[in-house]
Amino acid sequence: MNEQIRQIAERLKGLRDSLDLSIREMAEQSERTPEEIQLYESGETDIPMSFLFDVAQHFNMDTSTLISGEEPRMESYFLTRYGKGKSVERNKVYKYQALASGYIHPEAEPFEVTVDPNDQEIHLNSHEGEEFDYVLEGRLQFQINGKDLFLNPGDSIYFDSSNPHGMKALDNKPVKFLAIIL
Repeated sequence: MNEQIRQIAERLKGLRDSLDLSIREMAEQSERTPEEIQLYESGETDIPMSFLFDVAQHFNMDTSTLISGEEPRMESYFLTRYGKGKSVERNKVYKYQALASGYIHPEAEPFEVTVDPNDQEIHLNSHEGEEFDYVLEGRLQFQINGKDLFLNPGDSIYFDSSNPHGMKALDNKPVKFLAIIL
């Protein structure tokens, strides 16, 4: 796994330690298994963005702090220049740029997400809240509740993100979209 994943894993373990929680307690509070928590803290596997978002919400912190290790400082506004969002490459398929990482306690978490083409099946995940995805470039196969939807540039979808959902780039080209998690 890459260095960013290892650093996020260290911050996750540090959060658990600072809250004086056992792995079992963290698993219960985050609705995961102890084995999943151990795996995420090991830094040897991808940590789902939905998990990081859920943990941040549950423990009243900013997702960007878990991702970047930096505390947001801005209260009135935060400007992110093109291509300068806090970057997280979770795995070879998904790349995230946090677009509000410097804003204290945002009501929503905006990301620019790039999905690279691959031959894998769509991996489904779910998390609390709602999500809005707007396709900027490429074609996207979006799966939710067992239904396949196909999105083109300019298409968007708003959904209850507790429903299992996932996506895949089509036409052997990367897809770039704006994701706003509420």
